[in-house]
Amino acid sequence: MSRRILVIEDNRDIAELLSLHLKDLDCDVRLVSDGLNGLEQARSGSYDLIILDLMLPRMEGLELCRRLRGQDIFTPILMLTAKSSEVDRVVGLEMGADDYMTKPFSIRELLARVKAIFRRIEVFQQASAAGAKTIKAGDMAIDVDKRTVAIRGGPVELTAKEFDLLVQFAQHPGRVYSRAQLLDLVWGYGHIGYEHTVNSHINRLRGKIERDPAKPDYVLTVWGVGYKFSDRLAR
Repeated sequence: MSRRILVIEDNRDIAELLSLHLKDLDCDVRLVSDGLNGLEQARSGSYDLIILDLMLPRMEGLELCRRLRGQDIFTPILMLTAKSSEVDRVVGLEMGADDYMTKPFSIRELLARVKAIFRRIEVFQQASAAGAKTIKAGDMAIDVDKRTVAIRGGPVELTAKEFDLLVQFAQHPGRVYSRAQLLDLVWGYGHIGYEHTVNSHINRLRGKIERDPAKPDYVLTVWGVGYKFSDRLAR
């Protein structure tokens, strides 16, 4: 089945180059050159991936990403930018992007990243379809299909990545994950320097699901290794 990709990029040469190579992957590509039109297209269209430049006219890419995630639109986002500092990368990922590449970039590497995102989505969907539709642990109930979480009967608002992290943990209680493994499984790649965003996502997740984030019941730290979901609460 052909994948639909929305490319939001104001550099015409880059946009057309991306379109040319993505079509070689049997993708249906839509090009948009500014942030406002990109936001409207992302809201109204059904896409498998958004490739998003950060420096856009009429609305910057980070703001566009923030609005999409705030409206529970979870289409994977691959960000492109001329900014290369670690802070910029982490901000983009924490805003809800799935991956991040700096210009100039290798087309071969970009296509590999696109394929990795699609593989991760397929694996996650297959695991969700094969597993329980509702995961229960302690006072928590996770509806995998509806992407909702409730604790003691009350809803908990999670970002797309926080939800994906929680499901990855809850589907495998007791299994210990390193930060690099979580990057591979939830973000779809491993890259030195991105571990900070795993820590910050887990800290925010704990702030939303734990009675006392300093003494967590659900997502536990395994010192010197990584994190795990409590098998004591799983049922």
